[in-house]
Amino acid sequence: MSFPRYPKYKESGVEWLGQVPEHWEVSRLRFICEVNPRKSETSTLEADTIVSFLPMDAIGEDGSLNLEQEKTLGDVLTGYTYFREGDVTLAKITPCFENGKGAIMSGLTNGIGFGTTELIVARPQAQKTTARLLQYLFRSRVFRSLGEAHMYGAGGQKRVSDEFIREYRAGIPPLAEQTAIADFLDQETAKIDGLIAEQERLIELLKEKRQAVISHAVTKGLDPAVPMKDSGIEWLGQVPEHWEVIRLGGLFSETVEPGNNELPILSVSIHHGVSDREMNEEEMDRKVTRSEDRSKYIRVAPGDLVYNMMRAWQGGFGAVNVEGMVSPAYVVARPRKTIQTSFVENLLRTPSAVEEMRRYSKGITDFRLRLYWDEFKNIQIPFPPEPEVLAILRYIDQEITKFDDLKSEAQKAITLLQERRTALISAAVTGQIDVRGIQHQEAA
Repeated sequence: MSFPRYPKYKESGVEWLGQVPEHWEVSRLRFICEVNPRKSETSTLEADTIVSFLPMDAIGEDGSLNLEQEKTLGDVLTGYTYFREGDVTLAKITPCFENGKGAIMSGLTNGIGFGTTELIVARPQAQKTTARLLQYLFRSRVFRSLGEAHMYGAGGQKRVSDEFIREYRAGIPPLAEQTAIADFLDQETAKIDGLIAEQERLIELLKEKRQAVISHAVTKGLDPAVPMKDSGIEWLGQVPEHWEVIRLGGLFSETVEPGNNELPILSVSIHHGVSDREMNEEEMDRKVTRSEDRSKYIRVAPGDLVYNMMRAWQGGFGAVNVEGMVSPAYVVARPRKTIQTSFVENLLRTPSAVEEMRRYSKGITDFRLRLYWDEFKNIQIPFPPEPEVLAILRYIDQEITKFDDLKSEAQKAITLLQERRTALISAAVTGQIDVRGIQHQEAA
């Protein structure tokens, strides 16, 4: 849908803003809102007054708030950012700023809140602007782009300054028009968000269907007419009659072969299995238990099965495709004969097998569970003849490609919708479209 433009425009005098509607004012934000109001406003309150507390993860990129946390005023008066009901907050640190974290503060306990120091607070001045328009202004493409260009600091510590907010110049419509713009954007972004939610649900359904297809293939085979037998394994149920039911220890033996400086160090991800390349320093620090002596790492070869003792039941395992080394915190299982280890990986990723690995793990709580080799080797799995294994793996590859293509299309749709939402917000708050008549027509 296309939207009309205003009848008349004027030069804003701001290079990056360009023309604005003729009746709009151009103002620095410091003249229409107060940036980071003083905490002294709370001086009349008792120290034991309960207030809302919002860490960064309690503020959504969609303007939502999680108000579950509360603290006493005395606990948060020092060292946190202050705001009150009706204020507008935005994250100032990368990447939260770029991602649009920020919200109108609403529903605060006793009308007061404190939160992360990585927030900037803007309080609208009555008769000049509204919180709703400010929030949309902060979400606009032009504001975000200019803010990124004015960030200070380095790397993950880059921030937008309070001064940038104060000196930012924007086109400001009359109050009634600000409300019309915000009403229009509320309606239109809600429609877009609904379409995004549909695509996200589709992706979840594809994920579930993908797993169901794989699970059925590796536990029941591809021939629906094949005779079945009781596997004797509670979590598995019936399997094709001609399949072998075997302990993992019958297929693999544990190996602890020292690595060497020539081999790459591989990672083991709960989502992607074993990597095919050397980890960089950042990944190494985050994902493995480091040892300065590379000879302490365990050599792995193609066909090995590697698992993380503490995270196997969460998916921390995989088949090895390239020669390399893994952390000594991992268990390396080497095939006793030539087999397709990727079949075993697919099987172990089924929900029932994951639960079986959790059951075999030892520990008081989930956070302390460890799956030792002596337990892992006793887990029983079904295993088809080699030609059937290859057929199943080919089928899985084909199905994964189909699901991944559909997921990719859904993700593209989400990206386009997000871009549409951002463009619409930017056009409305900069006066490139006139939504006054649209609001009147929809309300009629």
